[in-house]
Amino acid sequence: MIDTHAHLAADADEVLERARAATVDRVVAVATTLAEARQVLELAARLDGVYACLGVHPHEAGGADADRIDELRALLDDPKAVAVGETGLDYFRDYAPRDAQRRLFERELRLAAEVDKPVVVHTRAADDDTAAALREHAGTVILHCFSSPPLLDEALERRWYVSFAGNVSFPNAFDLRAAARRVPADRLLAETDSPYLAPQPVRGRRNEPANVVHVVDALAAARGEDARELAAQIEANASAAFGLT
Repeated sequence: MIDTHAHLAADADEVLERARAATVDRVVAVATTLAEARQVLELAARLDGVYACLGVHPHEAGGADADRIDELRALLDDPKAVAVGETGLDYFRDYAPRDAQRRLFERELRLAAEVDKPVVVHTRAADDDTAAALREHAGTVILHCFSSPPLLDEALERRWYVSFAGNVSFPNAFDLRAAARRVPADRLLAETDSPYLAPQPVRGRRNEPANVVHVVDALAAARGEDARELAAQIEANASAAFGLT
């Protein structure tokens, strides 16, 4: 099984050991700053089954990293670097000016096109601007931690990958489960977004990649499918989306 989006910390070795014990043997580790990008690459180089998604988060759009995107290009040459991100727009927290977020998003989209890697998109309360930016992008798009049902029609039309996290399992997440039922089998992904959004069976604890099994269970229940068969489908989808071998 694969966790397609996790933020790992200093205890990554122990966390990944627990993941393997839970049959989660592949993890896409995500960076949100240039410093994290280097750390994630070092971890991926050291550990089998760990891949790197490298980018600057929209929360950082007002900082120095936003002007150093060119430094990502060399890091993305690493064979373990499989995607650009997470990037996007966050008008919910508004930790950075919106015009700066849009500029950064456009730069990272151009970079993803140049290096021919998928882009992993974070979007909160910014559906219209996110959709407008992505309409100009011809490459592979992964909507991470999907929580924007108004974006779903366009995502389905343009065959973007739609990735669900632990919040799809929350009792009141009816709209997310309804969205999950509409995603074609070959465009569905699962993630933890750890250490955030622990799924309902472990809610209140720090999340980690082992818990992606609960996300898959929730998706299978919502879609009326066998969890093991869905896990195999998601594994195949992730391999195709990220170019994993």
